[in-house]
Amino acid sequence: MSVVSSVLVPYASYLRVYEPLAAFREPERGHWTRYAQRSELPTAQDELRRSLADLVPTPPVAVPVHESADAFVALVDGVVCVCPWRTRMRGWLAMSELGGLFPATVLDAVLPPVVRGQAAADHERWAERNPDARPWIRTTVWHVPVRWFVLFADEEREYVAGADGGRLLRYRTPMVQARRRLARALRTLRETVDEGPLTEGLVEVGRWLEEFHPRGMVELDYGGLVHALSAEQLAADRSAADVAAGIEALRSGDNDAAGVAYGRLADRWRAVRDLQSSN
Repeated sequence: MSVVSSVLVPYASYLRVYEPLAAFREPERGHWTRYAQRSELPTAQDELRRSLADLVPTPPVAVPVHESADAFVALVDGVVCVCPWRTRMRGWLAMSELGGLFPATVLDAVLPPVVRGQAAADHERWAERNPDARPWIRTTVWHVPVRWFVLFADEEREYVAGADGGRLLRYRTPMVQARRRLARALRTLRETVDEGPLTEGLVEVGRWLEEFHPRGMVELDYGGLVHALSAEQLAADRSAADVAAGIEALRSGDNDAAGVAYGRLADRWRAVRDLQSSN
């Protein structure tokens, strides 16, 4: 396993779905089949480097003009699976969330209103022609949503710290396991607590997962967040285990134990999110 380089550091995490080649129709299946046979495949850092390069010109390129023909590739139980980048689509989706991340003056300086307006118009026209399109990759900044951890077990956690300072922390699980865990957690929450953001988030993630092939794989990648935490913090981070423990405690009626597990999780990620506003 290679360790991600720390050359570029966006403090973002990713939830990705890899699908077998059989999930794609021709001619896209043929494209991914040939693509997966390449001797060298791009990495997450390559995708980031290309995205950041688009922000350098004046005016910046908020969303790529053409959709990416690249993907991440993984071998799942001997089956080649791909996770298309769909960088253009994800750029449009990310732009719709920028208003909640930056003050208007900062946003206007980084991406002028005319650039955002043109991108929004392009997205509207594209969406009319592609009503069923969905991204294979979801992204958040400065945290990992609790609902994402529900999909994974602690034993699926992979943490690697390289001698050169590079780090990787991720979880991978079969699609069927992710759906099963989500359904079980959702049932427990509905039986034990009032409807809230976590329940709503799980429903939304569940609908997204249903769009993909049942023999796919789901991956949670800490991405650039590994550079916001020390090696000791990463080694001690068992967030999926904390979420599982909290849900199991709710299922058994032990609200105190559920509160303790949630407290560990909340404290850990509050400290990370506080770094966003530190100077």
